[in-house]
Amino acid sequence: MEYVYAALLLHKLKQNITEDSVKSVVQAAGVTPDDVRVKALVAALSEVQIDEVLKAAPVAVAAAAAPAAAGAAASTAAPAAGGTGAAGGGEASAKEEEKKEEEALEGLSSLFG
Repeated sequence: MEYVYAALLLHKLKQNITEDSVKSVVQAAGVTPDDVRVKALVAALSEVQIDEVLKAAPVAVAAAAAPAAAGAAASTAAPAAGGTGAAGGGEASAKEEEKKEEEALEGLSSLFG
């Protein structure tokens, strides 16, 4: 995970994502870099348009996370208020939102192997 964060940091700072630069960032974080992982990450990212991925990813993740948080707040508020019958519908909605969030995360994981 730290390798992906290093690559994202380098991208944000408009630096080239090379093996040496990723190793430097990981070392600065206090971790001994693994050459194989660094090489694999740099190779995988060489064909990825990071800007395009970042534009698409936050929308999907944020869209899935916001309703899930709202659903969780509503499900905790209903029992506190002594409401009945709302729990069944909340579970179905929560499962749908969880599925959407998992799909969004699968899309991101496919980009970074």
